[in-house]
Amino acid sequence: MSNSPKLLSEHTCFGGTLGFYSHLSQACNSEMKLAVYLPPQAALEPVPVLYFLSGLTCTQENFMAKAGAQRYAAEHGLMLVVPDTSPRDTGIPGEDDDWTLGSGAGFYIDAMIAPWNQYYQMYSYVVKELPDLIAAHFPVRRDRVEGREQVCQGIFGHSMGGHGALICALRNPHQYRSVSAFAPICAPSQCPWGQHVFTQYLGTDLTTWNAYDASELVLHQQLPQPILIDQGSADQFLDAQLMPHVFEQACHQAGQPLTLRIQPRYDHSYYFIATFIADHIEHHAAILYGQKQ
Repeated sequence: MSNSPKLLSEHTCFGGTLGFYSHLSQACNSEMKLAVYLPPQAALEPVPVLYFLSGLTCTQENFMAKAGAQRYAAEHGLMLVVPDTSPRDTGIPGEDDDWTLGSGAGFYIDAMIAPWNQYYQMYSYVVKELPDLIAAHFPVRRDRVEGREQVCQGIFGHSMGGHGALICALRNPHQYRSVSAFAPICAPSQCPWGQHVFTQYLGTDLTTWNAYDASELVLHQQLPQPILIDQGSADQFLDAQLMPHVFEQACHQAGQPLTLRIQPRYDHSYYFIATFIADHIEHHAAILYGQKQ
């Protein structure tokens, strides 16, 4: 297991505590940073945890500073965990040259091609190492489900992170009880961002790409819970990069419950996320606390 997280800074927020941490990641072979918001309820009892995966160029700070999520997490008693979007300062040549590849662009996949594969193992980091770290050092609620103990957790994200949330949930249907996304990259195998990154990280074998493409995964693995997606109609990346209707068609074909809300005049920014963050926190809280939708 990774070493204990090192506290870098701490802030009181809506009666809870927002902490920024670093730790040495075995999966990513480097120091990783993350943010954790503990709602006031966590001082009295373990609480469900909700992971947020951020988009291209972001760090562990953007969501916590811009989304306004802590207010609603405090109201509903949810811990928020936000990892960085990639390893940093690995020494890979050109790592910082392209905002869609390398630093800030881990895409939540496990790279297979050198030199990226030595560090860029973000899928394994998010679904295994990070949850183990959080469960070991923070008051996470555990429930008995089908005779075994499980951490009560959900996952959501924005853009590249929305893609990450969808693939993590679809590939691990028993690990995440709830999932949602803001403007996710829904069909990375078909869009320029995804094709560029997948070629560099995974090579040219399209069967490998399909393992990290939500529109392909949902055809073979459905979730018992509904997926919530909000997408702005004025998003500059909507048609060329995000392709929510490709995912919608795949969900319809597979019988996967999906609520896709196209929000008129909203763009790709955190102003869009902040507008609808309350709905997403409520969506997760209702499932994680076992309430009816």
